[in-house]
Amino acid sequence: MATPKKIAAKILYGRRYDHVPQPQQVYLRPGERHIRRTLGALRDLRSRTMSLEDYRARVPLGEIEEFISCPLCGDSRQRPMYRPRDAKKGWEYQVVKCPSCGFLYRNPNIRPERLGDLYATGYSGFLSGAYARQRQRRYRVVMDAVGPAFADGDGRRLLDFGCGNGLFLQLAEQRGFSAYGVDLSPDSLAEARQRLTSAQVFHGSPTDVDEIAAGGFDVITMWSVLAHLPRPVADLSMLRSLLSDDGVLVILTVNGGSLHLAGLGSAWGGFTRNHLMFYSRDTLPRLLAAAGFEAAGLVPFYGDEVAAGESSLTPDEQRLLRRRVDSTDYGAMLVAVGFATDAAVDRWGGQVPDVRRLASPEQARR
Repeated sequence: MATPKKIAAKILYGRRYDHVPQPQQVYLRPGERHIRRTLGALRDLRSRTMSLEDYRARVPLGEIEEFISCPLCGDSRQRPMYRPRDAKKGWEYQVVKCPSCGFLYRNPNIRPERLGDLYATGYSGFLSGAYARQRQRRYRVVMDAVGPAFADGDGRRLLDFGCGNGLFLQLAEQRGFSAYGVDLSPDSLAEARQRLTSAQVFHGSPTDVDEIAAGGFDVITMWSVLAHLPRPVADLSMLRSLLSDDGVLVILTVNGGSLHLAGLGSAWGGFTRNHLMFYSRDTLPRLLAAAGFEAAGLVPFYGDEVAAGESSLTPDEQRLLRRRVDSTDYGAMLVAVGFATDAAVDRWGGQVPDVRRLASPEQARR
């Protein structure tokens, strides 16, 4: 059944953009990015700031949940913004915006000690089939965009934090990395062990595994994991401690500052059952600073097909897409690199187009 939005789009654009994948239409259809920005601004204007006490009185608390203040800056005030839900699958939650730093997060959030409840059974099924094929292409696209850090493993140490069923670790093996992975899903890890030859995977935290806790990693990856972490500053600080002096942390996550969210609101695809935190180009560098990284690099995301040279778009359309992604939100996904030190920037940052030197952790929390 056609929705009012789809009917309006047909009236405005006809069939001219039917060949454009839906995530890229927002950048190519005339005026759409401006409409979405306006919708997002109006939603901001309608939201009201309240104290955490008032918010707690209005919102129910689930069994494995807790109320929290902003994980990035500590402000306890709340601006209710979104209410994602899936009636068929039986989940619903609240997303608030910090009035101080603009960070979007789920509140109530999942208690850290209960995070494993979300992945105890059945999660590996989500990571297989067509999803797996798309993911492997995305890994290659992001690795090529980040550049030399992934060019040659040659015995260098790599940790995949939230490795799932080992799809990325399989690529890391092929590139010669001495690779490790950790995850909270037992069934996913069982699949990973069947898939991998040299990489080792473990259940639980990196600090619980001697081979990983020893640190000295040249690369740590987080593929669609960051949005799942209830204590991001603590987790990224721990990962920073495991990096070598010129090591890098590579992150792929949904873009909470995207035009897609601005236009779709609570119906945005980045609001899934297991997602807890939603980062933007502004808030992700703030997180990396608070975790002790010296610099943050951001890479625009144009879509897997465009980056892989498999797009149905014309060359002119691809050039226009790149310009508009660069000048607006950096795309539907965020690709980021956390550089442990200045030496890491000098060694690995040459291909990253947007590198930002970060404040100290103390300055970042002000």
